[in-house]
Amino acid sequence: MIEAVADRFEGAPRQLRRRWSDDFKARAVAEALEPGSSVSAIARRLDIHPSQLFSWRRAALGPHKKSIGSSGHQAVTPSAGVAIIEVLIGDVVVRAPVDADEAHLQRVIRAVRSA
Repeated sequence: MIEAVADRFEGAPRQLRRRWSDDFKARAVAEALEPGSSVSAIARRLDIHPSQLFSWRRAALGPHKKSIGSSGHQAVTPSAGVAIIEVLIGDVVVRAPVDADEAHLQRVIRAVRSA
């Protein structure tokens, strides 16, 4: 008779939860909010799963979202301490840092509207 025992193999590494400091999370989210940044590339470089960084970013932006006025844009300050501008065009949201180049932001908005 074969008996199955649910136990880890001898010598197998223990999978412990990794803990990230609030400072690390804030820096990662701030980098992920930069225009043109790739969350997947940032996560790979930081040795974390991309879904973890997406979750941190969503948590940083989520509680600070308010209703958007008739102009269609608002300034948002996520808990990571990075102030951004959010422009809603139809069902597309364009996010940019407050100090973004105005000419570049206009080109992006025109491109989204024409798409």
